[in-house]
Amino acid sequence: MNANRAGIGVGIVGLGGMGHLHARSITDLGATVVAGADLVEEQRQRFADEFGATAYETHEGLVADDDVDAVIVTTPNRFHEPITVDALEAGCDVLVEKPLAHSLESAERIVQTAASADGICMVGFHNRHAASMAMFDEHHARGRFGTLTHVEANYVRRRGVPGPGSWFTDPELAGGGALLDIGVHALDLALYALDFPEITEVSGTTRTTFGRDEGYADPDGFGDNWDAEAETYEVDDSVSAFIRTADGQTISLEAAWATNREESMDFRIRGTEGGAQFDIGDTNLEILETGTAGCDHYADVTLTGDSSLTGYTAQDEQFLEAVATGDTPETNTVEEALTVQRVIDAIYRSGETGQAVQLEQANVSEAQLEQATQLD
Repeated sequence: MNANRAGIGVGIVGLGGMGHLHARSITDLGATVVAGADLVEEQRQRFADEFGATAYETHEGLVADDDVDAVIVTTPNRFHEPITVDALEAGCDVLVEKPLAHSLESAERIVQTAASADGICMVGFHNRHAASMAMFDEHHARGRFGTLTHVEANYVRRRGVPGPGSWFTDPELAGGGALLDIGVHALDLALYALDFPEITEVSGTTRTTFGRDEGYADPDGFGDNWDAEAETYEVDDSVSAFIRTADGQTISLEAAWATNREESMDFRIRGTEGGAQFDIGDTNLEILETGTAGCDHYADVTLTGDSSLTGYTAQDEQFLEAVATGDTPETNTVEEALTVQRVIDAIYRSGETGQAVQLEQANVSEAQLEQATQLD
């Protein structure tokens, strides 16, 4: 146990499955879950019983609790902003789950608050910390892949719509559908692999195909109590997008809750000297190279990572270390998350107009953030 973590009191806002996952991870890493907040009484009681934590109905009581040093936000997307802003203004450090917000404007307000806050703010893109990506990072740093040129990013389910009537399919609560729910993971990982390059053009198509289908087949029962007629469904269930950067690098993105093809979390990175492929969040990494020693040949190598290490654990560990030291995190920053949100917003705008969207500068500089904060 890291001694610095033992004195950190963590509060969780949103006590569903994701909130419990973080709470167990935080506990295993040596910090203490001291509080939880949720509107649902049953969820509060279950959380209090499991972790011995004080339970609050709303986040206001939690962030005012003197025992809470850090807050993890796992609520529906629309509530990320008020909770994160209140926690930062109360002097807490914050880890907010992806996406940063339900809209670009909301995400921008979070970043403005974080720029002037004393505490740190990280965003929950845990797949960056999976063994496959960690191994890729190291080999890329050693120059094994040369210059990266293109990323193929897939997060596709054959059938996996959360179900009409859930907050995932409510545009007021989620802000979008498959793109904001699962596509955001693939997009963030692609931008991260390319070191968040300057984005110049975004083109995308969004589709709402299956959610309104009364005859939708759901063999695995992913969406409980399916009733296409009774519930509202106004979000995308699949998205195709293409992204260009100022340096000529490109990203192709496929994200879907449901589509008539095999499911895939396949992630492929091309470089001038070699390539890499893996399933998003997986343990293994395959490296694809060629050579001329003896004769022209292919060289395919599979690296097998430590299966006991998970992206969630590594991410929460980095968050706790940042809380303990007070150092600004080097990864999962709000600035990176805002870039992801800007590209998502551009994909949706492109889908609405049927035309590519030009982004002269997708990354937000410190000077811009400071100016925005001063004007606020």
